[in-house]
Amino acid sequence: MARVRKPAVAGAFYEADRDKLIKQIEWAISHSLGPGQLTKQPREGFKAVPIVIVPHAGYVYSGPVAAMSFAEIYRFHNPKTFILIGPNHYGVGAPVAIYPEGAWETPLGVLEVDSDMAKELMSRVKYLEPDVYAFTQEHSLEVQLPFIQYIFGNNAKIVPIIIWRQTKEVARDLGSAIADVISSHELGSIVYIASSDLNHYEPHEITTEKDMRAIDPVLKLDEDSFFDVIERYDVSACGYGAIATAIITAKKLGVKNVILLRHATSGDTSGYTLETVGYASIAFYL
Repeated sequence: MARVRKPAVAGAFYEADRDKLIKQIEWAISHSLGPGQLTKQPREGFKAVPIVIVPHAGYVYSGPVAAMSFAEIYRFHNPKTFILIGPNHYGVGAPVAIYPEGAWETPLGVLEVDSDMAKELMSRVKYLEPDVYAFTQEHSLEVQLPFIQYIFGNNAKIVPIIIWRQTKEVARDLGSAIADVISSHELGSIVYIASSDLNHYEPHEITTEKDMRAIDPVLKLDEDSFFDVIERYDVSACGYGAIATAIITAKKLGVKNVILLRHATSGDTSGYTLETVGYASIAFYL
């Protein structure tokens, strides 16, 4: 019997009850910081959205911003597989861990791991190690799954990867491999989700300023400047390695257009602005 990862943060980051979770996702979509609705209307001049950057906090804080990216994917296509990369917040397990086979469960059902694609990535990336235990408590990928299930259904597959060795070398190796995999499949059938929050636990104005400094090189597809900004301005973005991987993937795919769909902080949704976390949804277009 295939291994099924049970949800670790249902009832904390998002509702554990199926019906309440559906209502929570619909609230995020309809929120003033969200997309308002789901529509099948691709942006003129673009063919696909192969990459998005999505936050991963509790839905009451970052859900509306996260909904922007998923709604943008939905405009264009219904992907068969989502490659998800996020930070390893707990530092448990392999430095670059992949969940190689099995399935992940949420209150909305079960999503199968695309084991063939996982094997393909492992054959291309020397850093990737199969390590299911590294994912046991990690929330950065789990919180993306209910959005995928609600919008795209449970037939979509996933390839979960988490990293605590967030270096340029790892990002370049991963990004190059993901671009090759996306290029070898039908356009729109694979989407890479880079899961990251931005600056942490500073006043709204400071978080916003730091976030915008970090977002600028992402929009310019400049991973070197992105790493420099993160270090120079002490931007505490937890998944900066996943974001850098997105930039490198985009460059190899030939992405020319990158759009900031939404930026907000936890202060925008909670009203508490003294200690905030920054969130952004960013889409990369072919």
